[in-house]
Amino acid sequence: MKFDKICVIGLGYIGLPTASTFAAHGATVLGVDIQPEVVETLNRGEVHIHEPGLRDAFSKALETGRFKAALKPEEADAFVIAVPTPFKEHETGEYQGVTYKLADMRAVISAAESIIPYLKKGNLVVLESTSPPRTTIDLIAPILEKSSLKAGSDFHLCYSPERVLPGQILRELIENSRVIGGVTPESAQAGAGLYSIFVKGQIIRTDATTAEMVKLMENTYRDVNIAIANEFSRLADRFGVNVWEAVSLANLHPRVKILNPGPGVGGHCISVDPWFFVEAAPELTPLIYHSRKVNDAQPHFVADTVKRAIGPLKGKKIAALGLAYKPDVDDLRESPAVEVVHLLQGEGANVLAYEPFKTDAKLPGISITPNLDAAIRDADVLVLLVSHSEFVKLSPESLAKITRARIAIDTVNGWDSSQWQSAGIRVVKLGSGKAGQTG
Repeated sequence: MKFDKICVIGLGYIGLPTASTFAAHGATVLGVDIQPEVVETLNRGEVHIHEPGLRDAFSKALETGRFKAALKPEEADAFVIAVPTPFKEHETGEYQGVTYKLADMRAVISAAESIIPYLKKGNLVVLESTSPPRTTIDLIAPILEKSSLKAGSDFHLCYSPERVLPGQILRELIENSRVIGGVTPESAQAGAGLYSIFVKGQIIRTDATTAEMVKLMENTYRDVNIAIANEFSRLADRFGVNVWEAVSLANLHPRVKILNPGPGVGGHCISVDPWFFVEAAPELTPLIYHSRKVNDAQPHFVADTVKRAIGPLKGKKIAALGLAYKPDVDDLRESPAVEVVHLLQGEGANVLAYEPFKTDAKLPGISITPNLDAAIRDADVLVLLVSHSEFVKLSPESLAKITRARIAIDTVNGWDSSQWQSAGIRVVKLGSGKAGQTG
């Protein structure tokens, strides 16, 4: 198949890099987003998200004339759906007393419906959005078949999950292996042809439901492993052990690789995807369910650590360093750092947050400062929630001259306690068993 024109629906953290990469490799690309401000921003040559290298890559694509943004699809050879699949805000599922979150598929449904007027025989439609198992077959195919065309015979239909790391998206889109799940072998072959435009990694063809499950398995595996690390942090705290030292020593075993604990799990993948398995088969997923509960509860452990370190929080001034869900990105979706701030505020603390990658973020109820000095100057305590490079490299000697805080809570093992102690600031690390000690 020839893919002269590609329509990418959804211009967020995955859709825009994907559209830019297709355009950079010679395809004509129409990027579609339902937000007028996003379309206007892109068409005047600016980008609305932070990702290393994206601004330059997008600018080059725009200069070639091979990319434009619009509010609605047009006829194309291939349609790629890359819209978000968040949780339903006010609806949950229940199975034998177990309550679980449900996927909100409205954006996916809307994107699929928007394609119907433009779908022609021989087209390819690819769903990239992370979805519960059988979404491609049971949800997307019936919607698209309202066009009177049959999936797998009149048009090709695939599921192909993104498998990239924020901060390295542009490189990993090209270099990582790509799983293409077709509703028929011919559809999988067509999908492989589309992504061969830019993918240098291995392209593996399979069926659509297997591809859906692969994506969910990858992130669920990571979530379960993070959950045990977070439980270890609580156990270490209980027994007076430094979990960071214990993890490093345990990992000397040749067959052990324990992950690091932290303030929780966020982002739009690891904190979300496991729930899709629980929703699809609650009776088969007790381990996955309880791992999610452990990681969702970790911000409460952080807030408790702060409270034990400095006493009652009412009226205390706290500088929260970092709001993103992981280091050196601007993505605040499902961020445990945001949850920690809310919990501290719930205890009566006055919290000023600083997020260097999104100083203009608007989060309900959270005061965000434009710079570090404003956040720490009058603080009673510093709480390191994200190991952004800027924070890890901070000089405790310089910081001690700016802030009156003489205690810092390090939830990510970003600071050398001895160096900070020498500068007159006591560091309490998450899972160190020393939150309540005064020395």
